[in-house]
Amino acid sequence: MPCIGVISDTHGLLRPQAMDALQGCDAILHAGDIGSDEILARLSGIAPTTAVRGNNDKGDWASQLPETEWIEIDGVLIHLLHDVADLDVDPPAAGIKIVVSGHSHRPGIEERHGVLYLNPGSAGPRRFTLPISLAILDIADDRASARIVELDT
Repeated sequence: MPCIGVISDTHGLLRPQAMDALQGCDAILHAGDIGSDEILARLSGIAPTTAVRGNNDKGDWASQLPETEWIEIDGVLIHLLHDVADLDVDPPAAGIKIVVSGHSHRPGIEERHGVLYLNPGSAGPRRFTLPISLAILDIADDRASARIVELDT
């Protein structure tokens, strides 16, 4: 059963608690607003990392990142983007089982029409009173389950 770490909105801050929570993951997805290529390098030291560009990711390093990614893990198709409002595909029609996004800094897991929508929240600087969090996604037998991990800061 692959374990996928899902992180977003680090905004240049990769907390030790996030690094600890991602240990043992088989892959990491970063849903944008990364902050620097150093963040991606550090995450890649834990597991293969796939990332998309967020609205605050600027500069040469960020221009190399796509706005969306399609990833297939154990037969489960995942669509990764920064802001779910920019979703321009019909997930069920496209065979997408999981949509991963960030941007809002609000963690959430919701299933609609057989598609799991996952927002890990923000693992970077605290915004308002929202939690500091990431998510762990488990895939087994063509099914996915996710849980939010609040980081003790």
